[in-house]
Amino acid sequence: MKLYKKIILGVAACVALSACDDWLDVNTNPNTPISTDAEFHQRLPWMQFYMEHIYHIVASNTSFYCGHFYRNNAREGGAAKWQLDSSTRAANAQQWFFTQVGVNCNDLYNQAMEAGAYHYAGAAKFFRAYGFMMLTDLFGEIPYNDAFGENPSPVYDNGKTIFLGCITDIDEAIELFSKQQEAINNVTPVDLVEGDSWNGGDADKWLKMCYLLKARWLNHLVKKEAGNYKDGKYDAPEILNCLAKAQQSNADNTVIKHTDTNTPSHDVLGWNEPIDYSALYSCIGMNSNIYITKCYYDNLTNFDGKGIEDPRADKFIPWTRSMKGPATPIDIKWSEDGLWRRSMGVDMQTDILSQSGPYALSFDVTTQSWYCDSPTRKGDTIYVWTTCGGTGYAGGVDILYRRNKSYDTSALSGVFYARPTSPSLMASYSEACFIKAETLFRQGDKSGAFIAYKEGVKASIDFVNDQIGVWTSEDGKLESCPSFTHIEQTDIDNFLNNALGNSSDITLGKILTQKMLAMPYSNENWNDMRRCDYDTNIFMNWDKSYYYRNTPAGFTYCPEDKSPRRWKQASYELTYNTTNLAAIGAQVPGAAELGEGWYNNNLICTLPVWWDSNQE
Repeated sequence: MKLYKKIILGVAACVALSACDDWLDVNTNPNTPISTDAEFHQRLPWMQFYMEHIYHIVASNTSFYCGHFYRNNAREGGAAKWQLDSSTRAANAQQWFFTQVGVNCNDLYNQAMEAGAYHYAGAAKFFRAYGFMMLTDLFGEIPYNDAFGENPSPVYDNGKTIFLGCITDIDEAIELFSKQQEAINNVTPVDLVEGDSWNGGDADKWLKMCYLLKARWLNHLVKKEAGNYKDGKYDAPEILNCLAKAQQSNADNTVIKHTDTNTPSHDVLGWNEPIDYSALYSCIGMNSNIYITKCYYDNLTNFDGKGIEDPRADKFIPWTRSMKGPATPIDIKWSEDGLWRRSMGVDMQTDILSQSGPYALSFDVTTQSWYCDSPTRKGDTIYVWTTCGGTGYAGGVDILYRRNKSYDTSALSGVFYARPTSPSLMASYSEACFIKAETLFRQGDKSGAFIAYKEGVKASIDFVNDQIGVWTSEDGKLESCPSFTHIEQTDIDNFLNNALGNSSDITLGKILTQKMLAMPYSNENWNDMRRCDYDTNIFMNWDKSYYYRNTPAGFTYCPEDKSPRRWKQASYELTYNTTNLAAIGAQVPGAAELGEGWYNNNLICTLPVWWDSNQE
């Protein structure tokens, strides 16, 4: 549709792994580019760059609903406090998908099919499914069938239509990736490797990723009655069938490896930042005043009350250079040499947020120590930011962040998934294991569920350990910080064998909590919270924050018996497509109770999306 059909084809933003000039030369006439100028293999890396960025930018916002992180700002902090009138990343999600990914899908598909390049056509169907499923997860109803036509005011489709359409698209992607590309009119199509910056042209990895996403999405339907997934029912046999064809080890992961070179190639349609580093660095790692919570801390340091620390705890909890003093709390962990101090978690069940905490860290160059510039918040130095450093864009000497660049004693470690060169997992064996564990558990197969659950935890630990090895091989000095030390096999074995329980005491809560720890910045965390109705008996050590429960003004947007269920539509839709947005209200779960103008009602964010509702 004309509202979304904007495409710019002359930029280097598509290249996240290498400066491949071939991928940039996309226009027949660079002065007057048109959509048909770009060949199909040149579209793919562009779409990959933006799809990965969209997903993780959105996840950097939605993860805060789930109680593991807090930030002293309106957007992420508002999400953590369930202040649902706060801003979101809605505009990024809607605009970046429609104008940089979705608008390319039809051209990529048609060009690829005409050339016999079935793997590229499969990628087109994959991205259409991936993007629209993400949008229906966020907004519920969006223009779908009418999205890329000539209508400047596209009509909306309901959530079920979009969901089932995405499943149909991922099924076609599976079919296309299963085929061999073929020559048309004696012309051999371009091999997938020429345009694929994610999987290096490995169609089998794409196929496994498609099966994982299908299993992930079908697993959202746990509130629907059992039946055939093609009818919008919960289909456990099909989920397990997909998982049998998805990742079988970490070697099958779709993982994006980032660099940090401060490349002159910038994301000109987004934030005008270098295109090689991680999206989570852009949203989490380079920013200040982001903290882990006590819920997250407790689940990592004492899972299920077993008194055994997770081997990933030192990698997921930030550290800072520090000096132990006489008033230092005894439960703070220090490195063996006493030079690094690990953060504590912000207790969201106390009034700390109402009392202006946690207060920002400051560094005193005279005493070479940390302090809080507030008489009443001096103890807040125990909370360490998740801020990460880097040698490229940030201009640092290594990947540690320094509050004062002149002093190593002001260093912060950052956290595993938010560094410039942190790997971005788009599809993982670990997630496949957790979905399998949940599905088997719901079927009453506790033995099978426990095996899959334990394997999912192991896969996550191994993935973390492998990346730690990459960082320390590049800079051996990092090993002085516990965030970068190798995880010993004895610690892994002790945790796997003694902290996770056994098949007789496995619970859905253990499965989903470990899944969230393995995937801390994933939209699936919010999806899991919603489809399990924010059940405190499931999500370990989690509850609504003290701030939410004791700030009645927030009940205007999220009453005490409600919870965050969707995002309000992006401003583009509210401004330019209001008539069609209003018209879909009759098909929106719960919209009738909000009356006319439901889409602007204070309670809009508490309405469930289709898969989260009791609609058939």
